[in-house]
Amino acid sequence: MSEGGNPLLERLAAIEEEGVAALRDAADEEALETARVRYLGRSGAVADVLGRIGSLPADQRRPVGQKGNAVKRALEETHETRAAELRMRESARAAADRDLTRPGRTAWPGGSHPVTAVIDEICDIFRELGFTRVRGPEVETEWYNFTALNIPLDHPAADVHDTFYLEDGVVLRTHTSPVQARTMQTHQPPVRVVVPGVCYRRESIDASHAAVFDQIEGLAVDEGVDFVEFRSTIEHFVRRFFGAETRTRFRPDFFPFTEPSAQVEVSCTICGGSGCATCKGTGWIEIMGSGMVDPAVFEAVGYDPERYTGYAFGMGPGRMALLRHGIPDLRLLHEGDVRFLRQFAST
Repeated sequence: MSEGGNPLLERLAAIEEEGVAALRDAADEEALETARVRYLGRSGAVADVLGRIGSLPADQRRPVGQKGNAVKRALEETHETRAAELRMRESARAAADRDLTRPGRTAWPGGSHPVTAVIDEICDIFRELGFTRVRGPEVETEWYNFTALNIPLDHPAADVHDTFYLEDGVVLRTHTSPVQARTMQTHQPPVRVVVPGVCYRRESIDASHAAVFDQIEGLAVDEGVDFVEFRSTIEHFVRRFFGAETRTRFRPDFFPFTEPSAQVEVSCTICGGSGCATCKGTGWIEIMGSGMVDPAVFEAVGYDPERYTGYAFGMGPGRMALLRHGIPDLRLLHEGDVRFLRQFAST
């Protein structure tokens, strides 16, 4: 006897019985997928019946639609149950086939990236001298990145060819020096901080330059801070980092935020100062820019330049890692080749 005298309801009842049996008895995932497509696919049996509802009288459409949805749910539940059973069976088979007597693979525990290790070492050296490690945002305003540091916005460093602008007045910081300004705004002297962090510049990537790189800034401000203290601090750092026999020299230079300014150079770590390809025959290698903080910077952050003095310095830990390990190309540090990096991991 037909279900309600409606042939589509009869057809749906038959589809449910056949489909549940086919899905439940599928021998493997391929057979299960074949059955699913046959009964539940876009052109499957259930979709075929539901597509004919429009040809029925209005009073018969609702029962057929309800029955069709019920059949579809029953088939989907059967499919999900059988799929889970097949996955469990496959997992059990794989476990049974596994050779539990085979020696396990030796795991590499990992280690610090050479640049990260250098950053930590530099910060530790300055921590012994009373410096605090601080951080700041990588997205900065023009005021913090340029103006507060005595860099006018018509300076080449503020040009779009050198700086990544996100929107008007907002940039990816080009150095970690903005954190110096932020620190001075929120802390009264004495201030001694080191600021490691990631910086961004529109550089052509080569053996010694990168568009994304790490930098460490240092700042010391107090009453009576002079160039003698500044120089002795840097020389102490150089001896601790490169070795007691390393010599240091300061060469005059210009930076908008320091006056006087100096490039700090060390005797070549490769040739000992006799001259080689690394130091271009000079016997010296530049490691940082530095100088006494310009009074204009103190005025910008609200310090009294008549009362306070200080010094600042900045270095690239990537370059320091190259010198430490004799690595010829900066790009090797950023390619992510574990075979290369694992030789620097501490054991």
